[in-house]
Amino acid sequence: MKHAETIEKTITFVRKTLENAEGGHDWWHIHRVWLNAKRIAAHEQADMLVVELAALLHDIADSKFHNGDEEIGPATAGKFLNELNMDEATITHVQQIIRHISFKSGFDKKAFHSKELDIVQDADRLDAIGAIGIARAFSYGGFKGREIFNPEIAPNLNMTKEEYKNSATPSINHFYEKLLLLKDKMNTATGKQLAEQRHHFMELYLQQFFDETGTFVQQ
Repeated sequence: MKHAETIEKTITFVRKTLENAEGGHDWWHIHRVWLNAKRIAAHEQADMLVVELAALLHDIADSKFHNGDEEIGPATAGKFLNELNMDEATITHVQQIIRHISFKSGFDKKAFHSKELDIVQDADRLDAIGAIGIARAFSYGGFKGREIFNPEIAPNLNMTKEEYKNSATPSINHFYEKLLLLKDKMNTATGKQLAEQRHHFMELYLQQFFDETGTFVQQ
């Protein structure tokens, strides 16, 4: 199967699978990550098929929406790619990227690395910061019924993986517990460059937020 046909079939599958997904993890999130991954990969030596497939399938079954099951995403992607008769090496590589792309995977010892993971991870992180990152943070917080902000609840900057996975703190805390940390975790030169402006925008937003509320976040 040609590259373009494979990508088209994958897009159709992802759009159908995520048609009722939470707004921050829907098809349009996938679409943005896919575009960013291609933009970053243009400056890197990488397997473009793996990059595109992993970008398109990275949230096909996010564990946070499946009772914390961290294998359902790789399994779902693997089943689909097998149905496309993809070669085993490509399937395994895409599954490994899905397993290791998330912020919470950083709590574990790094067990897998590839240039393609670096690219797709940067693309996903870019969608978690800046204007769209702010929108996604509050979308997910609302979906989970969380407070926007509570000045009496300080961010936890030393969480374990389990504490992070089970956290139900206000959405503003998420900026300090994850989003503001992403700029310094970017892998590629392009990713780092793109992250700078988005990070600065979040800092300006938080300054405005606290100016309007007359409060500040405890740290």
